[in-house]
Amino acid sequence: MPVFDFNNTPEGSKDPVCTYKVFYSNVSEASAETPILILDNRAAALKHHSSGMFTNPIRRTAFEFKDEDRTVSADILQIDARFVSLLKWLGENHINVRLSGAVREDGYAVYKIREIAFGGGVKLSAEDGFLQFMIERLLASDAPSKEIPDEDEEETGDSMKLTSIQSITDFMNCAGRTLPDHIRLWARRNLAVARSHEVSAEERRHAQRALSIMMNIQWKGNYFEAIDPEEARRILDEELYGMERVKQRIIETIIQINRTHTLPAYGLLLIGPAGTGKSQIAYAVARILKLPWTTLDMSSINDPEQLTGSSRIYANAKPGIIMEAFSMAGESNLVFIINELDKAAAGKGNGNPADVLLTLLDNLGFTDNYIECMIPTSGVYPIATANDKDQISAPLMSRFAVIEIPDYTPEEKKVIFSKYALPKVLKRIGMHEDECVLTPDGLDAVIELHRDTSGIRDLEQAAEHIAANALYQIEVNHVASVSFDAEMVKEVLGTGQA
Repeated sequence: MPVFDFNNTPEGSKDPVCTYKVFYSNVSEASAETPILILDNRAAALKHHSSGMFTNPIRRTAFEFKDEDRTVSADILQIDARFVSLLKWLGENHINVRLSGAVREDGYAVYKIREIAFGGGVKLSAEDGFLQFMIERLLASDAPSKEIPDEDEEETGDSMKLTSIQSITDFMNCAGRTLPDHIRLWARRNLAVARSHEVSAEERRHAQRALSIMMNIQWKGNYFEAIDPEEARRILDEELYGMERVKQRIIETIIQINRTHTLPAYGLLLIGPAGTGKSQIAYAVARILKLPWTTLDMSSINDPEQLTGSSRIYANAKPGIIMEAFSMAGESNLVFIINELDKAAAGKGNGNPADVLLTLLDNLGFTDNYIECMIPTSGVYPIATANDKDQISAPLMSRFAVIEIPDYTPEEKKVIFSKYALPKVLKRIGMHEDECVLTPDGLDAVIELHRDTSGIRDLEQAAEHIAANALYQIEVNHVASVSFDAEMVKEVLGTGQA
């Protein structure tokens, strides 16, 4: 679906000739049906593997390759907009490549590009590693803006990491407009500083470090694909017992995402006693959204600078915890799990850390003092947990949809222990369920010993103790299984808990 054409220059002109039309795609995997580019194959010379070099934009936007004893030039007819800058970089650097493609009626559809050594052998090198890294990143990127760039403006753009100035430069050149405009411009300025001999070595080092952090993050748009509500419900039922009101609120969020294809304006604030599964709910939501997650423990933060980072004017300057979370996740869309939000107001005189959270939660963008660039936050979904909502400021509360989670009843704890906690432990340590059994009075004893504890964390530890004791008896006493009655349960768990 071409959006704009480039007019060919008159015959005999020495100016570069652009032969292709650009199409815009967001597919994440290239194939013969969804290729990277299409070459003119009217001469029927291109085969599945064709080795050569791109000449874009030296003479024509074409691919030159050897066919028997002659050099053949195949014009580029169509190209995915995300790959325009990459092919320009391959051509300007005279990089030999091997194309994998399929012959179609409209031309030769290229879906794989590998760098090769002179002579035709595959070049298993850092250069090919960079090329594959770039292709994967571009396929994972959103299509760039459909605006035609200014002619005077230079185009600028996972196991591999971009750390050297050369790899960062190559990445920026290949990524082109798949990078958000403000980040692309920020990167140009910092690259100029990193290369400059008119600034101190310390300034160059900080600029290079900031570039490495930013270029290794996959910058995604705020468009979210539809999520299957039935699959979401299955995950919730698998992770959580009961909590129907919580599950309904999460399903409501999923339905809203499916309608708008964007995240809700408000995150979730889960308030309840310790051990009631608040963090587990957050992990389940991240799994449903298919997003990486990161945790922020507010009880250990007493200075806003821990969140916002320090200015590069200091020799030991570094990014803040929030920026490091984006860096660790490797992408800009993620679930932010903010633990103990009720501790966020406990600053130690240098300001209130809670005020920093407001900028993160407003979806207007977050700026780290070290990076000095606005980080888009429209793809961030915050889920906060707290024990005491009275300790949370009104401005923070207003940024969340609040869900209060009551403690479990004794009957609910029985079901959780027998149907979830103990089977989970047995499976993890390789035991069969019939090797460790609780009698009805044994189960009652477990619940009675934990009658004064909130949540289920202590129940999970009790399951660990009982399963470990059963395994010990099976291995040492050579019994087939162990059945725990009330007396045995109290013997195993009773110390200090009665």
